[in-house]
Amino acid sequence: MPISGRLSTCSYINDENSMSAKQPNILLIVADDLGFSDLGAFGGEIHTPNLDAIALEGLRLTNFHTASTCSPTRSMLLSGTDHHLAGLGAMAEAIHPEQKGQTGYEGYLNDQVAALPELLKDAGYYTIMSGKWHLGLTPERFPARRGFEKSFTLLPGAANHYAFEADIPEKEIPGLLKVTRGLYAENDEYVTSLPEDFYSSDYFTDRLLDYLQDDVSRQTRPFFAYLPFSAPHWPLQAHPEDIQKYQGVYDAGPEVLRQKRLAQVKKLGLVSSNATIHPVLAQTKFWENLTEAEKQFSARTMEVYAAMVDRLDQNVGRVIKYLKQTQQYDNTIIIFLSDNGAEGAQLEALPVFGPDISAVIDKYYDNALENIGHGNSYVWYGEHWAQAATAPSRLYKAHTSEGGIRTPAFIKHQAFARQQDISHEFLTVMDVLPTVLETLQIQHPGGRYKGRQLVPLRGQSILPYLNKQQDHIHEKDHITGWELFGQKALRKGDWKALFIPAPNGPNQWQLYNLAEDAGETEDLAERYPEKLQELLADWKVYVKDNGVIEFGQQAQVKIA
Repeated sequence: MPISGRLSTCSYINDENSMSAKQPNILLIVADDLGFSDLGAFGGEIHTPNLDAIALEGLRLTNFHTASTCSPTRSMLLSGTDHHLAGLGAMAEAIHPEQKGQTGYEGYLNDQVAALPELLKDAGYYTIMSGKWHLGLTPERFPARRGFEKSFTLLPGAANHYAFEADIPEKEIPGLLKVTRGLYAENDEYVTSLPEDFYSSDYFTDRLLDYLQDDVSRQTRPFFAYLPFSAPHWPLQAHPEDIQKYQGVYDAGPEVLRQKRLAQVKKLGLVSSNATIHPVLAQTKFWENLTEAEKQFSARTMEVYAAMVDRLDQNVGRVIKYLKQTQQYDNTIIIFLSDNGAEGAQLEALPVFGPDISAVIDKYYDNALENIGHGNSYVWYGEHWAQAATAPSRLYKAHTSEGGIRTPAFIKHQAFARQQDISHEFLTVMDVLPTVLETLQIQHPGGRYKGRQLVPLRGQSILPYLNKQQDHIHEKDHITGWELFGQKALRKGDWKALFIPAPNGPNQWQLYNLAEDAGETEDLAERYPEKLQELLADWKVYVKDNGVIEFGQQAQVKIA
């Protein structure tokens, strides 16, 4: 099994029969909107024994970064490059007029990248996925066209987890519900019906296990299995027996949870004991100002959220059980990540989702306290609970502050030298593809692939770090940029320039030293104006090199 060393000079292994059965399998698991400290191994109280066991066996990554929302992250994960180059410069649901029709803003995984499943399939791997795609809605953009031999996918960014669709007249349907209608595909065809007992996490896992056990399709090839859950993304829905486990757990409110989580992440060594902690920023009422009924409603949404995470873990356990029963577990590289920070959006406050989404939900869904979590309910948990999960970082999903782009992640394989450990090294989701390719000794095609011109990779393999051949992943002054919805950031080593528009930010560039101020609490722009100007000069290079189309700060949209 070629775990060490640099990339081989050959491009691909095309003869499937020559592929050694000892080549490692790959299981890539993605959670949707999972908070940094939700898993037990990352400081949370939610029951996640299966993911915890893998995380503790492997290398927990405390400084792993994504884009600030999901489809841009997924494009980076499967392409190894910046989402502005891969086709998701903006989310398909929220492309600004100035960006429409521009290269890099196609709204789907474009043809300028060679997707990871394409490269692995070329190398003889059995490539399968089951779960959320969010990288194209039409047949020519299905996973089947990007290297997956078998796939069952939720195509848009979100949907009802029980496949319930309220009977709302077309003219009354808010934008939010239009773009999150359940739309599924299997292989190269749309799915016209789902089982009566459909629940997203359960069914995605069912289908992945079906594909793994398909000996005719797989033969003796190693597999690449992509399992991107749509949980715990809103609408928050879970099985009653899972919700029951968390009854009363969150009755003290989000600030109490936040302090418990902070104490635990420090105890586990995931965060420095003297880390700066950003205060909660919120436009909605704090816990002490809620009525008793409002507290009960809010606590119940968090109970359902926890149940969704719990169920996700149960389903990961089913996959792990199968791998162990078939003696494949030890030879499977397992990578886990969340696609962005916890979701704190107050959806009812976003006029882009009109007409009045709260009124429509009240009319066509049942959000009575005892019904919250069922398929005909529609709730989200909001900015206070989200910041309990992203602490000590600032804010949450859709922001380019650390709370929106720093997520839980880990990688496990027995052949890696760094295992059963914690890493505080900075890395990004773009580094996954080159790491997998180097581990398997598969050469990236470079500038052209099957007649298509390719954009350059932006990620870097972390294999030398995993094998303790080097102490750091990136160079000291490594530069990474972020931009989405007018939110911007540029990191150079430990320094970070950050632009968050109003109302959640000052609408101007700020400067932070993350080595000393992980919570982004002290703006150093006035103290070190030269350093800020240095980073802003680097920002201009990032914009040019990645085809970023900047515009006014009016776009505060977050869809999924």
